[in-house]
Amino acid sequence: MASLETGKRETLPRSSSSARGSFHPISLRSRCSRFLLFKRLDYLQWISTVAVFLFFVALFQMFLPGSVTDKNIPLQRIQHADMELLSEIRELHFGETLKFHPWKLLSKFHKDADDGVSTSNLTKKRFAYRKPQLALVFPDLLVDPQQILMVTVAASLQEIGYSIQVFSLEEGPMRAVWGRIGVPLNIIQTGDSNEIAVDWLNYDGIILNYLEARGLFSSFMKEPFKSVPLIWTIHESTLAIRLRQYNSSGQVELLNDWKRIFARASVIVYPNYFLPMMYSILDSSNYFVIPGSPSEIWQANTFVSHPIKNIRSRMGYDDDDLVIVIVGSRFLYRGLWLEHALILQALHSILENSSDVISSDHLKLVFLSGDSNSNYSLALKTVAHNLGYPKGSVIHIPFDGDVNSFLAVSDLVIYGSFLEEQAFPDILVKAMSFEKPIVAPDLNIIKKHINDGVNGYLFPKDDVRLLTQIIIEACSKGKLSAQASQIALVGKQTARNVTVSGVVEGYASLVGNVVKLPSEAALPKADIPPRLKETWQWNLFEAYDQSSYVNRTLRSLDLIGKVEQQYNLSHSDEAPEGGTFIYSIWEGERKIQMATIRKKREDDELKDRTDQTRGTWEDVYRNAKKADRLKNDLHEREDGELERTGQPICIYEPFYGEGAWPFLHHKSLYRGIGLSTKGRRPGADDIDAPSRLQLLGNPYYRQALGEYGAFFAIANRVDRIHRNAWIGFQSWRATARKANLSDIAEKRLVHAIQNRKHGDALYFWVNMDMEPRNPQQRDFWSFCDAVNAGNCKFAFGEALEKVYGIKHHNFSSLPPMPLDGDTWSVMHSWALPTKSFLEFVMFSRTSTVTRVCWSF
Repeated sequence: MASLETGKRETLPRSSSSARGSFHPISLRSRCSRFLLFKRLDYLQWISTVAVFLFFVALFQMFLPGSVTDKNIPLQRIQHADMELLSEIRELHFGETLKFHPWKLLSKFHKDADDGVSTSNLTKKRFAYRKPQLALVFPDLLVDPQQILMVTVAASLQEIGYSIQVFSLEEGPMRAVWGRIGVPLNIIQTGDSNEIAVDWLNYDGIILNYLEARGLFSSFMKEPFKSVPLIWTIHESTLAIRLRQYNSSGQVELLNDWKRIFARASVIVYPNYFLPMMYSILDSSNYFVIPGSPSEIWQANTFVSHPIKNIRSRMGYDDDDLVIVIVGSRFLYRGLWLEHALILQALHSILENSSDVISSDHLKLVFLSGDSNSNYSLALKTVAHNLGYPKGSVIHIPFDGDVNSFLAVSDLVIYGSFLEEQAFPDILVKAMSFEKPIVAPDLNIIKKHINDGVNGYLFPKDDVRLLTQIIIEACSKGKLSAQASQIALVGKQTARNVTVSGVVEGYASLVGNVVKLPSEAALPKADIPPRLKETWQWNLFEAYDQSSYVNRTLRSLDLIGKVEQQYNLSHSDEAPEGGTFIYSIWEGERKIQMATIRKKREDDELKDRTDQTRGTWEDVYRNAKKADRLKNDLHEREDGELERTGQPICIYEPFYGEGAWPFLHHKSLYRGIGLSTKGRRPGADDIDAPSRLQLLGNPYYRQALGEYGAFFAIANRVDRIHRNAWIGFQSWRATARKANLSDIAEKRLVHAIQNRKHGDALYFWVNMDMEPRNPQQRDFWSFCDAVNAGNCKFAFGEALEKVYGIKHHNFSSLPPMPLDGDTWSVMHSWALPTKSFLEFVMFSRTSTVTRVCWSF
């Protein structure tokens, strides 16, 4: 072997993959120091490397952003001593610390898992009466790569035990695809005020897709849906680019609005590790990455299916040109420029020593890196010129440029980044999908999917010299060799499904960590069948022309534009040039209003001073009580109550939060009762339950009592709000399930009550045999145990012992609840005489433990 002392040039035989992969053991020193000290470069390469490095350091300081070096310092002042060179190289890093780790989110998953294990005991059981319910929500049903991903994931989730329903705001061709895998689809109906009429509490978790789904957050951010686990997948970068403008232009409120929406999601999923960095300004410690998407394959296939005539000549390349595209990491880290310099040097040696491969006039190099705002292009061209590349043979294209066109016309693609990526690079997937042979360093994640000489070329990241030999083998006289073409073909097949397994397993694991299943739901299977992890569900999309691919960038830009327009309208200063005139009108109106208020106050004071007839203390007490009733804020004696006068029954609808408003009735037969003061409907005569029962002002008791809180609130001084002979209740969730009283049923109920058809009876209209949580038609005690984590019999026994002193050692004292062909009432939708209701409440409040037994 030659060494630095001999001054002789050693030959570079082409070695096998295994031989290239085992040159030297791993060292604790930096890669650059291993490259310069332990590879024993010959003397000429040593001199060349020193020159390139010194020149590039100077350019790096002059042109790249963030430099603080004075640009007037001449290059001649830079010291050329070898020891100084080695000292500076040891300080360089190649991005080893660039990692994305969702520490807080993972810690939360581990904590929740530990809490679940620690709280499990004999009194908490699980019953497999139903499947876990998931909702997949889309803004539309157009065909695009994200739909392919979610169809593949949904098929796998169904296989391991989840039940899935799809919701969309618009119709589209994807309805047929979802139907083929057996997933029911619902179009979300919105009311006049754009209210979302969906009961999200029916689902254990929700997977929301696209930025355009932002409008649906108006429902998810209201009670009672705030606590529903929500996974939001974002694949677009358009908003991230616009966020920089918001921050720089001072649009703080618009930025905070997006922060509030991003913070609502339990987890926000990105398909690569670059997008979380772009959206870092909105991070609420809920970011997660599941790397991989069919988007790159879809884009390449779409581009190829519509070839542009003479695209190569239009881009300035001749048929004899050898176009090599150098791609790399999306991150701009220290050391990237040095890696590119080494790539340039390795390729330049082809021009010097292998003229039969390609001439200098026909070698074209395209570097894809950075963005259009950086000065990297000028620095790269200058270095190429000093290495001896012809003018115009080396160009720089940012990632936000026309990447597809350059990949399409390229002959070879080199991955020029030595950063240990966390996932297989998307840009390599796209290059392989264009059927281009790739050459990449033997990074761990790349070696996992690329077999040297089979579906790509690998070279040791510590020995860039072998890159030259690979190019010589892959190209001959400006054309790809037959072997390189075959490798490109195999690589295209590899790229087609390279990330499927990780995506399917990633979503299954994430859903398992985010969704907390109730006791009646079965746990999903642990293992996904291998056949569902081998390929995307391409076969379901073969009938669709790829020209129907929807441009999500344009649609997301349209959404962002509408949001900005709303923001500008609400914050714009609408005063015209005659601002003084408008201000004078406003001043005049303000003075008129102040005079009106002053006159009203004086009239009220005079009214109180008028002579009044004297009366007894009983009259004073009676008038005071009457005034107290008239001054309360419970909307009594309004139009709704006047319409209910004379009716035999009033049906109350307990609700909590604005999310339940679309399911409440506006007829005189019904009246809402809000369990929270904040969630009352404006203009409606709803009853404010916390003002009648202060216990409901405490969130703990409000949640523990549930609809029983409404029962107690009405029963408390019932004659002040309810004067009907009969009283009824109907859950808003029964309306959402379309199990509420129909118009015909309402008339028949009122007629039966008026004619006393069944006397002192209890009517109910939501039956247990129609309960979705009880598809196996279990008996009363089994179903009650299932929805109460196995505590139903125990709670009943405790209540009987407290109230009647009956022991319940073996539960033999519990009522038998016979199976005689009849059914039981669920969801608190029933009606009975008011006096019977008061007796029921008196019994119930004796021991609030019974509430557990009635919770279903």
